[in-house]
Amino acid sequence: MKEAIIAAAGGVLFAMGLAIGGMTNPHKVLAFLDFTGDWDPSLAFVMGGAILAYAPLYRVITRRDRPRVSERFHLPTRRDIDLKLLIGASLFGIGWGLGGFCPGPALVSAMSFGPSALTFTAAMLVGMGGFSLWQRNQGG
Repeated sequence: MKEAIIAAAGGVLFAMGLAIGGMTNPHKVLAFLDFTGDWDPSLAFVMGGAILAYAPLYRVITRRDRPRVSERFHLPTRRDIDLKLLIGASLFGIGWGLGGFCPGPALVSAMSFGPSALTFTAAMLVGMGGFSLWQRNQGG
């Protein structure tokens, strides 16, 4: 129960950061991605600030034997680049560039019931579900 409460609090904090940083505004995201037009670099500062806050804490926390509220760290172990990763990264980039949303900001924006956020979130969930079914049928 303690893990769930901490995860929920972290999710709320993350959602607030996305909203305050403007990452839930698809027009701002698309302006950030438009290098040849009216480019808006402000999201680079949001991302840079997040990295500056996260990087030193990551180093300190992962030096512990285990997290405070879990039995072990849940960190990725694979380091190879395979076709699934390349396709997934490409689909992520295409979706981000066309819709102005990526998964986290889309979920936060969907809470406003805006049509573009709801459409993107629905398409994202259908894609995730379709991939899960495909992966299950492939035995992986």
